[in-house]
Amino acid sequence: MRTFANVQELKSAVGETFGPTEWRTVTQEQVNLFADATDDHQWIHVDVERAKDGPFGGTIAHGYLSLSMLPSFMMELIEVKGIAMGVNYGLNKVRFPRPVPVGARIRATGELSDVKGTPAGYLSNLKLTIEVEGEKRPACVAETLSLYVPAE
Repeated sequence: MRTFANVQELKSAVGETFGPTEWRTVTQEQVNLFADATDDHQWIHVDVERAKDGPFGGTIAHGYLSLSMLPSFMMELIEVKGIAMGVNYGLNKVRFPRPVPVGARIRATGELSDVKGTPAGYLSNLKLTIEVEGEKRPACVAETLSLYVPAE
């Protein structure tokens, strides 16, 4: 993890890449819990037997499950001190180039694209890429926006 003393120090790191994070295994239990939370019970995610004969040879994680893991990956990549708070401001571009099979291991890297001042604080753009172990194409690529509010 890269720790920054303040937002100005973070700003000086624009263009740098952080990570990768530790590997995490995606489990069927995670997929089932996500399906319950989002009411998305499509068989390619939750029906283990039917999915064996499906297009992916087994169940796969929801794309949005991968996306929902970005905040925890970010906490492994960077920490900004000297702020009152940091909040999720949203996303710009999100893509899911390949599925994540249940049982696969994933990890993320981040590239800091921009940090700019706004009336509310400093807005950072961190492009996160989730890779699947042993695969060339990433599972998710997303530009995440974080708003850092300076400490008073």
